[in-house]
Amino acid sequence: MEASTFADATERARAKTGREANFYAEALKASAEFRKEYEQRLNVVNHDQMPMERTADGLIKHIINERMDTKECCLDIYMQFVDAGKATGTSRHLTEEVAFVIEGTGYDLHYDVHFECKTAFEWTWDTTPKKYEWGPGDFIYVPPYVAHKRFNTSDIEARIIVCNSRVMKAIGLDWFDQLEPAEGFEDVWVPPED
Repeated sequence: MEASTFADATERARAKTGREANFYAEALKASAEFRKEYEQRLNVVNHDQMPMERTADGLIKHIINERMDTKECCLDIYMQFVDAGKATGTSRHLTEEVAFVIEGTGYDLHYDVHFECKTAFEWTWDTTPKKYEWGPGDFIYVPPYVAHKRFNTSDIEARIIVCNSRVMKAIGLDWFDQLEPAEGFEDVWVPPED
């Protein structure tokens, strides 16, 4: 009995033609080099190794960042400082955000996102935000691509640990916009193009 085949003669002729590559061999070599290099990366990041940055979202201290040579490969973590009575800028990113409040009280405004996937994504955001109050020890969740802004209502500086995943960036969805700057940080803001 003859086995039936799905492919025809034309497909069979094309299957083994094309240019030569070393992608597989290079990937094996890169993996071996990465494993050697990885052993030298930081397991512990001391407080004085965490760089401060003035950003359009306000003042932050990078705890873990992909450019800091740590063994963490999936998360970026920073401490966000919000002066008493002030707010962050408004941002949105395709990664979900989780945050933990160390000090201060306040609230987040979240503008929920809605989308349709036609020939291209069509995005819209609510014009009336949802308000979420927070205080010391609280956990804050920001869903993917929700525009959000954080307000400090206390009379002390708020400190919040913020975590974002690098995974969306790795799969080609590095969608991150700073829609408006925090007050006093306008000089480092680059308005989004759309």
